[in-house]
Amino acid sequence: MNEQSLIGFLIIGLLAGWLAGQLIRGGGFGLVGNLVVGIIGAVIGGLVFDLVGVTAGGFVGSLITAVLGAAMLLYLVGLIPRR
Repeated sequence: MNEQSLIGFLIIGLLAGWLAGQLIRGGGFGLVGNLVVGIIGAVIGGLVFDLVGVTAGGFVGSLITAVLGAAMLLYLVGLIPRR
C-alpha cells in the first residue's frame, strides 16, 4: 500500500465514521474514534457486500460501503446493555 492509498483509506474511514455517528447516535466520537469506527466499518461493510454479492467501486462506492458497515457496527454496539 503506497502513501496515497493509505491516505485515501484513512480519509474514507474518517468520513464513514463521522457519517455513521451522525446517522446512528446523533454525534461523532472525535477524530480518532471516528477513524477507528470507519475503518472497522469498512471491513464489515466489505464483508457484508461480498456475502450479498454487491460490488461498489471508486471513492463514493467505498464510502457507501464503509458508512453502511460503520452504521451496522454502531447499531450492534448500541444493543449492548450498559451498567
